[in-house]
Amino acid sequence: MNEQRVVDEMLGDGRGRTIAVVGLSENSGKPSHYVSAYMQQHGYRIYPVNPAIESVLGEKSYASLKDLPVKPDVVNVFRLPGAIPSIVDEMLALGLKELWVQQGIVNREAAERAEQGGIRVVMDRCIMVEHRRRQL
Repeated sequence: MNEQRVVDEMLGDGRGRTIAVVGLSENSGKPSHYVSAYMQQHGYRIYPVNPAIESVLGEKSYASLKDLPVKPDVVNVFRLPGAIPSIVDEMLALGLKELWVQQGIVNREAAERAEQGGIRVVMDRCIMVEHRRRQL
């Protein structure tokens, strides 16, 4: 399947779509914060995953993917490449199917393992940029 089609399917139209944001920061100047705020403003439900904070963007923060109250449609990652393998492990254990790794973050081995486990992967692309591109 071509990557653009995967991007479009992961984004959907926003309504009812849930995004777990791994590494979401309280700092409004950080990409994880303003990208997530943008996605919220466009109809997506954000579930912060960051054990160091209680809440952000009006949402309770969770320590890990397994602690979420829902199975998110997309797991959006703002962590260093070395953190991706353990996120993939957790996604495989939970049966989560869509991984979006933000622009500038690449871990090909983890992406291959995810895909072998049935997870669709978008890597090194910004979810906000892709959403805006579709709005044009």
